[in-house]
Amino acid sequence: MLFDRLIDGKPTDSGKQISRRATLLLLPAIALANGIGASIVYVLAFFVIPSPPELDQETEALVVNLVTSAIYLLIALVVGTVWGFRRVNPTRKWINEERAPDKEELRVALRGPLRISLVNAVLWLVGVLVFGALNFIYSPVLAATVGVTALLGGVTTCAVAYLLSERILRATTARALSYGAPSRPVLPGVRTRGMLGWALGSGVPLVGLGLVAVATVSGDEVTDDELAIVIFALGGLALTVGLYITWLTTRAVADPVLSVRRALAKVEQGELDVEVPVYDGSELGLLQAGFNRMVAGLSERERMRDLFGRHVGEDVAHAALEQDIELGGEVREVAVLFVDIVGSTKLAGERPPDEVVELLNSFFGVVVDVVDEHGGFVNKFEGDAALAIFGAPIPRDDIAGPALAAARHLAERLASEVPDLRAGIGVSGGRAVAGNVGAEKRFEYTVIGDPVNAAARLSELAKQEDCGVLASANLVEQAGSDESGHWTLGDTVALRGREAETRLATPVGA
Repeated sequence: MLFDRLIDGKPTDSGKQISRRATLLLLPAIALANGIGASIVYVLAFFVIPSPPELDQETEALVVNLVTSAIYLLIALVVGTVWGFRRVNPTRKWINEERAPDKEELRVALRGPLRISLVNAVLWLVGVLVFGALNFIYSPVLAATVGVTALLGGVTTCAVAYLLSERILRATTARALSYGAPSRPVLPGVRTRGMLGWALGSGVPLVGLGLVAVATVSGDEVTDDELAIVIFALGGLALTVGLYITWLTTRAVADPVLSVRRALAKVEQGELDVEVPVYDGSELGLLQAGFNRMVAGLSERERMRDLFGRHVGEDVAHAALEQDIELGGEVREVAVLFVDIVGSTKLAGERPPDEVVELLNSFFGVVVDVVDEHGGFVNKFEGDAALAIFGAPIPRDDIAGPALAAARHLAERLASEVPDLRAGIGVSGGRAVAGNVGAEKRFEYTVIGDPVNAAARLSELAKQEDCGVLASANLVEQAGSDESGHWTLGDTVALRGREAETRLATPVGA
């Protein structure tokens, strides 16, 4: 709303702008609070509570009270304004200097509404004593009546001053809390504010009815017309002042909750860069600060999850997050693709390190894209080589076809997109152990077994082929006809470290 924007200003406002705006708004707010308190006193004194029957100088007492109240109200406004601003002056000092407050300055800033209310409480309490003593000359009953009505007006003034100053000083409080939220509430919380709204919205009118009842029981006769005036005055007081106090109280509670609710809706939509301004020193402010800490934790967790997924692969990351992590593995039917750069040692010696890294990143970027496209998982990067797995950690019905297709497409894309590098690509398949290998404090998900060794040996042989791709004939035979038709069976060789011979397969037209 326009009113809220006028009070809060802009998030980019300087400390001097915040301080100046608060100063200009506090003056009319304090005057309004005292005006409401004085109005309640006048309504109760002139329309609700009957004059004592023994009062002989009623006109004189009325004139003296009116003149004295006008003079005292003017003096109280001046003294209260000067005193109130001196009470919050430490806050104006550090916020104008654009620096972090010390502990004492932070305490003063957070208790600003209470300090302003205390100033009004002292001035109204002095007023109760002054008018009680002044009217005691005319009648002890009149002195007690005026004292009680002045006390009710003072309570109302302090409450309205607190609620208004709390709203006006919200930007100041937010600036103070931006340097660190307290561990405990420093202002009245939801219960106190709720009781405050009830006391002023309902309690004051009920006290007025009680005073009428006391006056009637003590012997004063109340006519029907006087009773009607009393009901009308108290009803109007409850409807106007009570409604306004209730509105201020509910807004003081609802605004912080709504700010958290709106931010929570953004978090539910996936936005984790949300931050709620903390501007309340009660448990509502702790709620706002707690929400910010929660979102920061979620953001950090999501960043770690993303980083974890980039290091080990999304499938492994999901599996690790969904189940307990433990060392060990299980036997899986997998297909393994191994790709190794030709002449990487020579490359590192001839080119600058940053250029080598850029080439490697381009190379591995193509590898990751192709493997992901065919449903595989790049398990690890080994300097100038990469190991990709099909069938682990997520089991798949068809592992041979996607692995062979990935090898063919990888060779094509590397030749066109990274022509400065040549690579040997080997593909094999079979049973292997897939799981977490290492120690309790440091381990990795990997695949160990004959298919891995065979794929690495095939990639070495593939470096000598023009096409740069070799696969085991057994894997080609396991693939469907759509993929096996793209391969030609060739010679049989003995791979290093294996007793059985392996028949090779190359892409058609290679």
